[in-house]
Amino acid sequence: MNVAGVRHILDTIGNMFPDADCELVHSNAFELTIAVLLSAQCTDATVNKVTADLFQKYKTPADYVAVPLEELEQDIRRIGLYRNKAKHIQNLCRILMEQYGGEVPSEHDELVKLPGVGRKTANVVVSNAFGVPAIAVDTHVERVSKRLGLAAWKDSVLEVEKKLMKQVPREEWMLTHHRLIFFGRYHCKAQNPKCQVCPLLDVCREGKKRMKTAKVRNDKENNSK
Repeated sequence: MNVAGVRHILDTIGNMFPDADCELVHSNAFELTIAVLLSAQCTDATVNKVTADLFQKYKTPADYVAVPLEELEQDIRRIGLYRNKAKHIQNLCRILMEQYGGEVPSEHDELVKLPGVGRKTANVVVSNAFGVPAIAVDTHVERVSKRLGLAAWKDSVLEVEKKLMKQVPREEWMLTHHRLIFFGRYHCKAQNPKCQVCPLLDVCREGKKRMKTAKVRNDKENNSK
């Protein structure tokens, strides 16, 4: 896609969601890391409900390590894959205490070494907690990028990230990440996207196909009356 086309998409989504920001409630880099780890295959809304109590009980890595694994599991049992995530959290906290003085590292390469922290989580942490430009590709960002032609249908998550980094000005990476999430979460949904009122229908491959299918269906229904 050419520069003008990308700019059109970024500006349109920016006008729709000018205040898009991280919806995971946190007060520091450590809480954000735990919240993002918990958010895998789980909604931010559910994570926020769980962490409202969790972050009152556990303030430091030492707090998470001090309790039996079963107790931590019960504290996060409303979260999907809670048993694995509880293990990851305790192992992560041990490493933070042993290797990083109890602090979350600000370097991407160090973050991805931590249990339960993949590339997406590391990108969210470095950008939101440390102000390092990054684009984290979650399911919303991947879906929207492919529908709007910013990435190819067959692209892997890493390929989507690389293409977005090439097309989006570096100083807009974090903002674009949040806005693409909001656009995918509240407008261009997986099952029921708002194609009929979408200001980007002209460039959306998925939207054009859906609208064409809807028109054919309506025409058939009208002709059968």
